[in-house]
Amino acid sequence: MKKVLLAVTAIAFLASCKESTVKLRKCPDLVCTENFASVTIEFVKGGQSFKVIDYSAVNQRTGDTLVHAKSELPEGMYVVADDSDVKELSEKGDEIKVTGTDSLTNKTKTAIIKITGGECACHVEKISGPEQISFD
Repeated sequence: MKKVLLAVTAIAFLASCKESTVKLRKCPDLVCTENFASVTIEFVKGGQSFKVIDYSAVNQRTGDTLVHAKSELPEGMYVVADDSDVKELSEKGDEIKVTGTDSLTNKTKTAIIKITGGECACHVEKISGPEQISFD
């Protein structure tokens, strides 16, 4: 009788185990710094930074406009993307179309900046694109 009870208990115990109790992590264990990263662009005219009108930064993959509060950056410099955008950007990198208009000439300039992020990324990172957009 004890052997039957032991066998039934063992079967019940083994049947209660599930393979799904082991969860696979989508992201590897990462050690991220607490730095807040950003990618910026500077508009220049005559070698000097200057403020543009109608500034925008649009993710070409999603069509979303990346909006950031005016920071402590010097006039003429703008945040294209920062760590608040990291999860919305792809790991392979998204092309961000940056646009600004000269208020005096009404001339508009654009550039494409490729920025990586992703669900498993710690920070945004610029892959390619200019540091400045010149109105010269």
